[in-house]
Amino acid sequence: MGLSTSNLELLVLLASLLGLGYAGVQTALVLREPDGDDKMREIAGAIRQGAIAFLRREYTVVAIVAAVLTVVIAFAFGITTNGPHLAVGFIAGVAGSALAGAVGMLVSVRANVRTAAKARGGSLGDTMAFAFRGGSVTGLSVAGLALLELVVFYWAFNGNVTSMVGLLFGASLMSLFARVGGGIYTKGADVGTDLVGKVEAGIPEDDPRNPGVIADNVGDNVGDCAGMAADLFETYVVTAMAAMLLAYLISTTGAAPILTLFPNAVLYPLLVCAWAIVATILGTLFVRMGSKTTIMGALYQGLGATTAIGLLGLYVLDYYFMDANLGIFVATAVGLIVMILIVIVTDYYTSAKYSPVHKIAEASQAGAGPTVISGLAVGLESAWVPGLVIIAGTLGAYASAGWFAGTSHLDPYLGLYGIGLAAASMLSVTGMIISIDAFGPITDNAGGIAEMAKLPEQARAITDPLDAVGNTTKAITKGYAIGSAVLAALALFAAYTFAAANNWGQPWGNFTNLLVLSQPLVVAGLVIGAILPFFFTSFLMNAVGIAAEKMVFEIRKQFREIEGLLQGTAKPLYGRCVDIVTVTAIRQLAVPALIAVVTPLAVGFLLGPVALAGLLLGTIISGFPLALTMTTGGAAWDNGKKYIESGNYGGKHSDAHKAAVVGDTVGDATKDTAGPAINPLIKVVNTISILFIALIVAHSVIAI
Repeated sequence: MGLSTSNLELLVLLASLLGLGYAGVQTALVLREPDGDDKMREIAGAIRQGAIAFLRREYTVVAIVAAVLTVVIAFAFGITTNGPHLAVGFIAGVAGSALAGAVGMLVSVRANVRTAAKARGGSLGDTMAFAFRGGSVTGLSVAGLALLELVVFYWAFNGNVTSMVGLLFGASLMSLFARVGGGIYTKGADVGTDLVGKVEAGIPEDDPRNPGVIADNVGDNVGDCAGMAADLFETYVVTAMAAMLLAYLISTTGAAPILTLFPNAVLYPLLVCAWAIVATILGTLFVRMGSKTTIMGALYQGLGATTAIGLLGLYVLDYYFMDANLGIFVATAVGLIVMILIVIVTDYYTSAKYSPVHKIAEASQAGAGPTVISGLAVGLESAWVPGLVIIAGTLGAYASAGWFAGTSHLDPYLGLYGIGLAAASMLSVTGMIISIDAFGPITDNAGGIAEMAKLPEQARAITDPLDAVGNTTKAITKGYAIGSAVLAALALFAAYTFAAANNWGQPWGNFTNLLVLSQPLVVAGLVIGAILPFFFTSFLMNAVGIAAEKMVFEIRKQFREIEGLLQGTAKPLYGRCVDIVTVTAIRQLAVPALIAVVTPLAVGFLLGPVALAGLLLGTIISGFPLALTMTTGGAAWDNGKKYIESGNYGGKHSDAHKAAVVGDTVGDATKDTAGPAINPLIKVVNTISILFIALIVAHSVIAI
């Protein structure tokens, strides 16, 4: 199709605006629904105020850090050269990720009470559809906003993708703050509230007598909604730009005539993103429950439709803009196949329908110890198949794009570009995946509001199954995010090697020839990179423990000092718990954030770019299985508890249930704090390495 670059940019821009416009329409439809009675509005108002208060404090800290780093970046790279471009991109990346998180959360804290009110009508299908509508606002907002920033900066910098690297680093850093801070908050509140409420006091979850219950519901929004949205905004930006950066660097370094073969190679990932907006909007129309459709089945209908439409669009895009090249199309199709397989595997290990969760629930009959052990076994096992899927996908994309002309030899440059395209094609379903994920905190909060407002049993009969499904959808999103992070990080690693060779002034092959195990610097970097995710997550696990400990002390104090609280004749001081866990989370996120930023810079400047390449590979290799083990295992623990609560192995208040609560408590910290934070960690170390590679090559203690 003979469209100019400016026309293609305009199409991408229109697609981003279409996504944002659709999100706006869905927001209006959500807000026009009734928000329940006075009691429901009071509870929802407290949750909303707590969530906004946390976000305000976290964003204030981020703004201070971002301001300092903006000045550093501007002057480090030359105030009269490329420094201002990188600095502006950095600020835009931080702001975009922060805005994506805020928009999603602000809609979620209004959709929750309306979902609870909808549940009073007794229709599971209508309530599910409404909760999904609230989630779709986050999905389309994130995708539309990310694509808008990408195309505007591509246009502003005249297609110079290296000037956009600041955007990558800004989005990655904000994602790290949001995931870490929100994760510490949500699980500190959740664990502390459950330990005293369920285990010690023997009162139900979301009981209004528990002083931590509002903080717990706030956490669902700041962690699973704002943190998730900021994280997947960054995933969207980084994944698209990884493929763009590869094509640009391969071309500008003269390694291969990729732009001669495919003139739209650099812009093509944005065209894929543009079609993804259309596919997601059309896919939302298929999310509906029929007489024989389950909740998860309805959500999978939407995901399946989005995938099919996305695949059709990829074929059309390849036909018109990539010379109808079969190898390129197969490489993009590989990304969608990887996504489907990861979703299936994650569902198997986390859904209460299958044996892994049943085994955990069965083990709970023997006590907390077997519960924890069986959950760890499930988590460790769950990393095996996704690892093989990523390997197969990487090799498949590399081979299909590398043999683009059907020749007898493999072109490594086009093969690497194929890996980038496989990662980018996963963006075809990002909007739908985020919509399904954001469905989780909305239904979780709706169940809490229904319990605290003492809504009729028919309402809880609607919100409870929605909440249970929401736990699985959140696990699937984490698996998707981790899988796409690995593919994107592999593409970013390849881009790093091109950037290092370019700044060294040598051919790419000369640099990659140094990356061998007989080189001590490579081994040193590999080991540091391999232990980095473990060291990083140790601080997050400890932070959750500290926050939970302070919550436990405060809740116990209120139960002890407020007369009539447990009897329901007095009202707890919810605000104290919200303030305690907010301050603790903000304080505890500083060290992990510093570790993520300082480690690659220290290795680069002290040991050189060869060691830094080893660090990047080591972080990817160890971070991927560790993240899956933590997120999948944690979700399995949680659903094991819910499986018992549904009436199996003695049901609620049984000894098996008490043991399952302990397992769920351990899993809370792994699945919603430590595990998901590895995703932005992997990309932060990659993006900051690419950003500072010129300075590292010029000033490292150990030269190449």
